[in-house]
Amino acid sequence: MSPTDFHPGHLVMVDLPGQVLDAGTAAFLRRHHVRAVCLFRKNLGTEDEVRRLVAQLRDVLGPEALIGMDQEGGSVVRATFLPQAPAAMALGAADDEALAEAVGAAVGRGLKSLGINWNFAPVLDLNNNPANPVIAERSFGADPHRATRLAAAWMRGSLREGVACCVKHFPGHGDTHVDSHHALPTVDKSLAELEALELIPFRALAHGPDAAPAMMTAHIVYPQIDPAHPATLSRPVLTGLLRETIGYDGVVITDALFMKAVHERYGHARGAVLALQAGADMPLAQGSAQEQSDAVQAIEEALREGELLPAQVQRSAQRLAALARAYPADARVYDEAQRAHDDALMHRAWARGLTALGGATPPPRGQALRVLTQAAVASDGVSEAGLPAEQVRALFAGFADVQFIAVPDLGTIDGASFPRDGRVNVLVSNQRARYPASAAAARPDLHLALWNPFQVLDIAAPALVSWGYADGALAAVRAWLEGHADAPGRSPVPLQPLTA
Repeated sequence: MSPTDFHPGHLVMVDLPGQVLDAGTAAFLRRHHVRAVCLFRKNLGTEDEVRRLVAQLRDVLGPEALIGMDQEGGSVVRATFLPQAPAAMALGAADDEALAEAVGAAVGRGLKSLGINWNFAPVLDLNNNPANPVIAERSFGADPHRATRLAAAWMRGSLREGVACCVKHFPGHGDTHVDSHHALPTVDKSLAELEALELIPFRALAHGPDAAPAMMTAHIVYPQIDPAHPATLSRPVLTGLLRETIGYDGVVITDALFMKAVHERYGHARGAVLALQAGADMPLAQGSAQEQSDAVQAIEEALREGELLPAQVQRSAQRLAALARAYPADARVYDEAQRAHDDALMHRAWARGLTALGGATPPPRGQALRVLTQAAVASDGVSEAGLPAEQVRALFAGFADVQFIAVPDLGTIDGASFPRDGRVNVLVSNQRARYPASAAAARPDLHLALWNPFQVLDIAAPALVSWGYADGALAAVRAWLEGHADAPGRSPVPLQPLTA
């Protein structure tokens, strides 16, 4: 790419307002020379509609198009019509590199069939904080070496299928108790402490045959490295630590600038410039058309005023162009036999991760049950909506006598929720939040944790952990409940159900 080919819009990733590429949006993308678009749940209709949208985008964005999506597996998937991959922690519980690689390849095949060439996965965060409200089962576990092995294997599969990966969230989002979508977290650790844990996977996958082609930043302040800025906007973190100390030369993209951790303090325009000054290559500047336009114009003005150096942004543009050339956004046919094979693989992978804790055993088939769950769980904007009560009910179709109770909020359960009247009390958690302290008085006979595994720390009961609620996870849970399958997984994070 020559200097005359460069435009500030080449550095900005935007999103779209709907499920079709309307003329106004297409004109906006062309006018600003945008080459990168991230698709979200709001953009996805049927599979054919998504394939058509991506093809139209590719025509507008040009041959160096980057079309991204979050397709991690588990609860963080956007294209739910593709074979549903296990959450990273389910793969951590199975601890099988060959399985992780096969799953990564299957995810890549699905995305490639749509023409999507950039997946914001896998997660390298180490979830060593049970109170973490946003990572949890999205992580491969708490051990950095296991996470590195499995993430590298997952990524090898995806890259082989022609879809670029983007590991996240540098330098680590696992030890937070605040969600950066809603506020600005702080991790008060020294560089030596980060090097001893969080940075191990990022360092390992920064170079060599398993190098990640891209990394995403974290909207987290590390005050012992840079007390003034979150990592996304921090030159000591992105240039000093990532570029110079670690020596990473792949693409660095920010987490979404619309997240409150950045947006409320800096806004799109200033945030985009600060991210590039810090050492990022591409601000993820989703938002209104005006906000996206402001981000492009802010970069242009920063170049005019000398706040950004031409050589620096040229290097970023070259990295992005190289990524697009290595992983072109062309669709590949996904034949029915391969798709069926991948779906079966995902089911096997979910079953391999199923984990029993505290001596959990299935209820006797002839026993009367009481099953309590939450009626509905809305999407939080990061994860998909939780499992609705009617699908929880289906897990118990093999039992003749089931009293089914759907409450508005599982956070309100207490000791009275599970009377001792001869029925086996089963609590099915289909929502993500940890339970309040008052829930410790609840004493179900069995706890099915279908989402956040750390909920087992709050409830005094033997527990079955599925690490998610996709079709494969539910099939494995039902088979276990009916005595047709075991739970071979071993938790990759410390989990011990609360004792009575």
